[in-house]
Amino acid sequence: MSIQKEIPELLKAGVINQETASRILDYYRIEKGTSNNRFFIVFGVLGAIITGLGIILIIAHNWDELSRFTRTIFAFLPLVIGQILCAYVLMKRRQSTAWREAGAAFLFFAVGASISLVSQVYNIPGNLGSFLLTWMLLCFPLIYVMRSSIVSLLYLAGITFYACEIGYWSFPTSFPYLFWPLFLLITPHYYLFREKSRSNFINFHNWLVPLSLVIVLGAFSKYHEEFMFTAYISLLGLLYLIGDSEFFRGNKLRNNGYKIIGSLGTVGLLLASSFDWFWESLRRKDLELAELINAPEFLAFIIISLLAMGMFYFNQKNRSLIDIKPLSPIFILFMITFFLGFFSSIAVVLINIYILGLGILIIREGGNQNHLGILNFGLLIITALVTCRFFDTDLSFVFRGIMFVLVGTGFFAANYWLLKKRKVNE
Repeated sequence: MSIQKEIPELLKAGVINQETASRILDYYRIEKGTSNNRFFIVFGVLGAIITGLGIILIIAHNWDELSRFTRTIFAFLPLVIGQILCAYVLMKRRQSTAWREAGAAFLFFAVGASISLVSQVYNIPGNLGSFLLTWMLLCFPLIYVMRSSIVSLLYLAGITFYACEIGYWSFPTSFPYLFWPLFLLITPHYYLFREKSRSNFINFHNWLVPLSLVIVLGAFSKYHEEFMFTAYISLLGLLYLIGDSEFFRGNKLRNNGYKIIGSLGTVGLLLASSFDWFWESLRRKDLELAELINAPEFLAFIIISLLAMGMFYFNQKNRSLIDIKPLSPIFILFMITFFLGFFSSIAVVLINIYILGLGILIIREGGNQNHLGILNFGLLIITALVTCRFFDTDLSFVFRGIMFVLVGTGFFAANYWLLKKRKVNE
């Protein structure tokens, strides 16, 4: 660290005293130790995974030449090694994160390998969905026994894959209802580790949890896709509100997957619904109330919307109306507009007004916070809206050109104004 080299000079010049110098040196010593430990964990987990895969590859290469009895022994061998390793870690290395994560990751893959090898040796019938379900159910206790976040991430990826296999890729498809209880199994681990906000494992969870929910929700759509659209808007609104809650407020934006996925997803769906074809197809729908109430898409929409409204109330109860973030109430406005869209063509006009208003309010927020990223996000929203209207309106090319010139000038002027404001404040 360059500042460490400059400490003697700062001491000599009287800029800092000996006590401050000692505190700076202690800080960087702890940071260096944390960094080394982090690398040890990463390479320990990678080593365990690569070793496990190597053992499976060696066994697979000679598989056909082995007797059934030998193959059975080899099928259980990774599992036995993994259990011995985890038992050793629990007895001798319980406090070492690297040992716990590496041992748990090895056993996680050993369980999967043993299930598949035994199924192959004894010709046990099944499909990919049942294999993934068995594997994840057998491995979820590792999250708590080994206090392993890497297994929690692998488990989350596994149940997402399972839901996609059942709901998207297999034929005939079915609704992956089991995903929800499987998902709830990891929430206590996520909650218990919530205070380790600087941990990379928690940061990965902050991305993978919302991503998993966004991917899986579509698997519950079959006959009423239009209600799944509103369910997605509510889900993305809920994710944004979670990311904007007190718990995530101190986090860096890159570690807040909820806020980024919620923001970008909401804007993306709003832009998709700003075309008239979406609302035209909605008006042609002939919906029966009795059929609609029992539809999984409608139930998903109701449940997620109620959760989002609860989160909106929770976030806003101690704030004034002026503190409401522009993206926070968008899912409520969209819900009202969506039901209006069944009867009136004004819905498409309202959606375009929402997007324009959203862009302007976000630019204003960026200006108030002196934040170039937020300001340019608002400008990008307006640019995207102008681009969408470029393709589906009958306006003349001259008028379209003027719109782009105005937006480009707005980009330059807004950034220039904010940079000038910063210089004045300095």
